[in-house]
Order: sequence, then C-alpha cells, then structure tokens
Amino acid sequence: MKNLNLISTALFFLGVTIFGGSSCSLGYKEVEVKGYEEVEVKGNGKVEEKGYEEVEVKNGGSITGKVVLSGSIPEPRVFPIILYPFGTFCKKISNGQGHILLKEFNVSTGGGLQDAVVSVQEVKRGKPFPDIKNDFIAVDCMFHPADVPEDEQYEFHGEKLTHVHPLVGVIKNDQVVTAINKDPIIHNGQVFQKERGNIVLNFPLPISDKTYGGTVHFDKGKRIAQMICGMHEFMQTWGWMVDNPYYAKTKKGGGFTIDELPPGTYKVTAWHPHIKPVVKEVTVPPNGKVSLNFGFDGDAVERPHYETQEKFRIAPDAMPELHGCEGPFCVKDEH
Repeated sequence: MKNLNLISTALFFLGVTIFGGSSCSLGYKEVEVKGYEEVEVKGNGKVEEKGYEEVEVKNGGSITGKVVLSGSIPEPRVFPIILYPFGTFCKKISNGQGHILLKEFNVSTGGGLQDAVVSVQEVKRGKPFPDIKNDFIAVDCMFHPADVPEDEQYEFHGEKLTHVHPLVGVIKNDQVVTAINKDPIIHNGQVFQKERGNIVLNFPLPISDKTYGGTVHFDKGKRIAQMICGMHEFMQTWGWMVDNPYYAKTKKGGGFTIDELPPGTYKVTAWHPHIKPVVKEVTVPPNGKVSLNFGFDGDAVERPHYETQEKFRIAPDAMPELHGCEGPFCVKDEH
C-alpha cells in the first residue's frame, strides 16, 4: 500500500507538470500586494482602472434582501483520499472513512443560502471603491480567504463544534492573487477562468513563510474564477469578478444589504457556484430602501457523472492509514 501511495504522489506531480500549464516552474513569482493607482479626473473625483469614478453620493438608496435555496440541498462532493498525495495529513478534514466531503451549499433552516454574491451591474459613478485583497491561506488542506472571520468558519451542530469551509469571495480584474502555505506539505495554486475553462495563473505553494501568486487577467465579460490546488482537487475556492463597490456576499441566513447606491434603475445579479446567475431589475429612488430577494433551485444543480458513484471502485479497507479525522474538521455525511 505504501508503494501505491508513492505512485499516486508521483502521478500527481507529473499531472501538474503536464496539465497545469506548461510547467509548475512557470507562470508564478513572489509578489508584493499593491493597490490600484488613483488617477485624478475632472470633478474632484477619482477613477479606477476600469472607469469607475468615485464621487459624493447624494440621496443614495439601499437594496436589502435575501438569497434562498429551494428544493433539495445538493449533497457534498466526495473525494477519495487515496487518489491524492499526502493523504495521511489531509485526512484530518475527512469523514473518517477515507473520503473528503466538500460541502458547497450551506443553507439555514429558513432556506437562506450562505456564500452567494449579489452585485449591481454597470454602475459608473458612486461611493469609494476600496481595494479588494485577494489573499488566501492554504491550511489543513483547504484554501481560505485570508479575511474570513472565525464565526464564518465554525458552527455548532448540537454541542459539537464543526468546521464550515469558506467557499466564495469577490475579486477585481487585473489584480494580484496571493497565497501562503501554512501546511507541512506542498500545494499548488491554479486559477481558472471558469466560463472558458482555461488556467490564467499557475503557481507553486512550497513549505514556506513566503507569499506566492501573480496577477489575474480575465477576458471582457467573464466573471467566474475558481482556484484549485493542482495536487488536491478538493482544495477549492471561488470568486465573482466585480467592477464597482456595489456588491455583497451573503452570510449565514442568506441576507444582504447594498447601500449608498445613486438613485436609478439597475440590473442586479445573484450568483453561487454551480448555479446559473439570476438577474433582476430594480429601481432605487432617492433615499429609498428597496427589497429584492433571489431564489435558486437546488434540484437544478448537476454533478459530474463520476461523482455519483458510491464506491469509486475503491475497496473500503484500502489503505486503512487514511481513515480517521480530527476535531472540528471531521466532516460527517450529514453535515
């Protein structure tokens, strides 16, 4: 069995070299995170690189609502640890039976969907648009946005503390994406432009206290980003591209608020990984408060056929050293 693990590791290194870009040694660098350069424009405002102008918002309104998932809650995705290198370390986030379960739909008792992004489209002028830090941490065989607070990473099921994987963030185009590896094993970062399926950034994550990454550029009109470890497919995080500050990411319960929006009529998009975005039109009056809710259908989520296999052609007693898990990271089937 040890030989099988070594072969699996070797195959993953080979796969990253062949399929993860031209080579793991290309397309990455150590980076220093820098913000947008501010450019003076007429009217004492300032404009971001994509043409957004920061101005004083008078008589601004707000949009408040909730994103709800109806129908069945999609089952967690299942990844047999035996297929990936360094399984004896990564098993800490498994279900204790040799599988890592990636739960991508966190839904409250009222149907509220966490980790949906709601964004207002085509806003050219408005409130300040601060830099978005696209910084990630590789820890315990997971990618985490560095700024996610602990109350979004853990919750109690009864009296048991359980880890909740932060799944979604927002990003700006042509910005630096960085990651630091806090695990005692190596990882690899690959950023995909999901609508086209191509890799736009590929960088290694060695055992180091240094930050690695690079600049991500997406084609015009493309908004969905996905970062995956080239060695561990279950290490995933998603991003929605924004070009103005009028957006919100839903927390537990599915609620959101977008404020200081100049009066006008807008198209508002709600998005969550694996579900087609929903677009609605809304008119925000001066100093007005508008209610806008979004609904997704969990039964419309489609999984790859191979993920519907129950046993993955792997014997349940294969490599018993990959069984077991640790504390709040031990993800049970019902979670």
